[in-house]
Amino acid sequence: MTENSQAQPAANPELPTQYAPAEVEGKLYERWVERGYFEADEKSGKPPYTIVIPPPNVTGSLHLGHAFEHTIIDALTRRKRMQGYETLWQPGMDHAGIATQNVVERELAKEGKSRHDLGRTDFVERVWQWKEESGGQISGQMRRLGDGVAWSRERFTMDEGLSAAVQTIFKRLFDDGLIYRAERIINWCPRCLTAISDIEVEYQDDNGELVSIKYGDGDETLVVATTRAETMLGDTAVAVHPDDARYTHLVGRRIKLPLTDRTIPVVADEHVDPEFGTGAVKVTPAHDPNDFEIGRRHDLPNITVMDERAVITVPGPFQGLDRFEARSTIVAALRAEGRIVAEKRPYVHSVGHCSRCKTTVEPRLSLQWWVKVGPLAKAAGDAVRDGRVTIHPKEMESRYFAWIDNLNDWNISRQLWWGHRIPVWHGPNGETVAVGPNDEPPTGEGWSQDTDVLDTWFSSGLWPFSTLGWPEQTPSLEKFYPNSVLVTGYDILFFWVARMMMFGLYAMDGTPPFHTIALHGMVRDEHGKKMSKTFGNVVNPLDWMDKYGADAVRFTLARGANPGVDVPIGEDWVQGSRNFANKVWNATRFAMMNGATVEGPLPDAAQMSATDRWILSRLNETVAQVDALYEDYQFAKLSDALFHFAWDEVFDWYVELSKTTFFAGGEQAKVSGRVLGEVLDVTLRLLHPIVPFVTETLWTTLTGKESVVVADWPADSGFRDQAAEREIEHLQQVVTEVRRFRADQGLQPGQKVPGRLDLSATPLADHEAAIRQLLRLQEEGDAFQATATLPVAGATVALDLSGTIDVPAERKRLTKDRDAAEKEKQQATAKLGNEAFLAKAPDNVVDKIRGRLAKAEADIERLTAQLAALPEG
Repeated sequence: MTENSQAQPAANPELPTQYAPAEVEGKLYERWVERGYFEADEKSGKPPYTIVIPPPNVTGSLHLGHAFEHTIIDALTRRKRMQGYETLWQPGMDHAGIATQNVVERELAKEGKSRHDLGRTDFVERVWQWKEESGGQISGQMRRLGDGVAWSRERFTMDEGLSAAVQTIFKRLFDDGLIYRAERIINWCPRCLTAISDIEVEYQDDNGELVSIKYGDGDETLVVATTRAETMLGDTAVAVHPDDARYTHLVGRRIKLPLTDRTIPVVADEHVDPEFGTGAVKVTPAHDPNDFEIGRRHDLPNITVMDERAVITVPGPFQGLDRFEARSTIVAALRAEGRIVAEKRPYVHSVGHCSRCKTTVEPRLSLQWWVKVGPLAKAAGDAVRDGRVTIHPKEMESRYFAWIDNLNDWNISRQLWWGHRIPVWHGPNGETVAVGPNDEPPTGEGWSQDTDVLDTWFSSGLWPFSTLGWPEQTPSLEKFYPNSVLVTGYDILFFWVARMMMFGLYAMDGTPPFHTIALHGMVRDEHGKKMSKTFGNVVNPLDWMDKYGADAVRFTLARGANPGVDVPIGEDWVQGSRNFANKVWNATRFAMMNGATVEGPLPDAAQMSATDRWILSRLNETVAQVDALYEDYQFAKLSDALFHFAWDEVFDWYVELSKTTFFAGGEQAKVSGRVLGEVLDVTLRLLHPIVPFVTETLWTTLTGKESVVVADWPADSGFRDQAAEREIEHLQQVVTEVRRFRADQGLQPGQKVPGRLDLSATPLADHEAAIRQLLRLQEEGDAFQATATLPVAGATVALDLSGTIDVPAERKRLTKDRDAAEKEKQQATAKLGNEAFLAKAPDNVVDKIRGRLAKAEADIERLTAQLAALPEG
């Protein structure tokens, strides 16, 4: 363990009798910020450690998912800061194009206005005004949680510097032929009135209808099935498989399209599955991605039948109808003409919905801007394959490769007003000019800027380097790029991580944006169910922080953080973590009142008791274990290790074992007081990254030093004492077995009984006073009668239970329990001895029965010993 720097005067051991989080958390956090503990200096000679915050939406507020992720990142950065790294946790927010525009449009609607009433310039100004007044409340909530971010470096994806980065990379990609404009089928949201990417579409099973429609007449008849009858108005062909003999005679002919005055061709295409349905499919190239590809192969026209609000535009009786109204109206018209061959309702099928407003998405042919992802995606895949970037846990690699190796070109344009406007100017004669941040746009009659804005993920994909000043070669960029690790949920592996990988490698000359991608799961309720408003199980972490303190929420989340695995959480668990914080507080307060000190060096091992050497040995083992688990991002395991070391070994055993020493006073009490002070000092530093507030209060009071935030991280000194560990384990075995016997006899934990200890056959002679204290054993006295004698681990413990328990009733109860265990043993033995059963039973069933047998045998041994220990009568 390292010595703490800056020796200070003796600590004032006075602490309030109870820990009140609400009274200390806010003050402590502001003190940390004022002292600049979380700021990062690119000029320092310390090694860098960089993590960016996954930028929350400017419209957002802290939810449990944020609290979980931020707890993990904060723990990593606090530890690295204590280890001597120049640590940068980069904060900031995302402008959240669609979500933010929707919020402001709703505000306008309350005034009876739309964005078109204001015009583009005034509307954008209105959004900026909203952002300044109402956006970013999550920043204050992050302070509540204790996030140690470098607030002076806070960035926003629409600020001047990041906007310059967006323009720069757009122009470079455009000039390299990696950005182009083309008509393609895109996902269109009729509510948000913009294109959205594939990964912004949420699929769910909806109740729809499947109707089979007869196209053509007489010998030129085909039956097609569809769930979107309204799109038939845009059909430009019927497709069949080239080898489908049923339709060979029709290929190349034209047949009548119902409800229209048009005829359409029958084409043969390998895409058609002849085994599915009738083997014939309607082809609507402007409203279906697969149909669009068929249309390209057969040079079919593209007929758009709906406007941006999904209202039918085809002249005739259906013009002006919403798509769903048109669907039922068209089916009724087809039925009237005898064209409906079959109808199935309800027909459950997967339907895409806008992830933001939940409106059913409409595939739509549209002129959009695209990134040619082929070479970028290959580079992003290669960086993981060749080890430059590590994905943790490793099993998540396959998901990453499945995505990155099969990426389609990325639609980056959005039909919004809020966002980074595409830096392209169109000329009067079809010219297209991309303009960088330092370029003058073309002027003159007929020149105008593209009206679309960029997908939000385009700017957030630059986050690891744009926040450091790129495209300028800043000292921050040189010091803190690439990032050390990215901590994020597996649910945005494709949304965000892949974008950052592609852009980082492209912009930074093949240097990936981070060394490690540490993926975590999603927070769920205590039953493992997804949290949603629909289920009524959404929890506001601020409510729990108000009730139990930020440390309790953080510790609960950390204890559930297994890499890549979803995290269940319930209020009972937060309450348990609050109890742990209280335990740390009360035990530290008691220790400080009874001699715990950090003054002076540790005594030599020869001056220490076996109990002192044991706890120091266990302390160093815990330091080594916690360090190894941090490096493997095993937060659940390291939190559990800290919990059990602090609660069980330090507070429940070492403090209790040392009470007799402290009460006796003298030189040995001073030695143990210094050992206990060391143990508390190191334990509080180990706990600090996860539970920062309570540890700061206790550590500064214990040591008299400035702040645990800037204290040294504990190091394993290498001290081990296996003999002392075996000795105390022996003691624990004696105490635990006798405590179990006492509990089985119905004795209360604090109830004292006369007892005799014989430790002559054990190495525990020096511990008799402590063992008596732990077992609540009174001295024998003249009237002592050994009514129960327990041989335990070489020791003999005789108890006088006369007048304490009803011996006949207790013997009857224990005999009944042993008989039940004997019966269980017989049944399990019989099953395991049955060859026919073993041949048929699954392995897990056999293992379960073996477990029952082992438990029954252990119960029989335990109950027999308890019966033997009872007095006669």
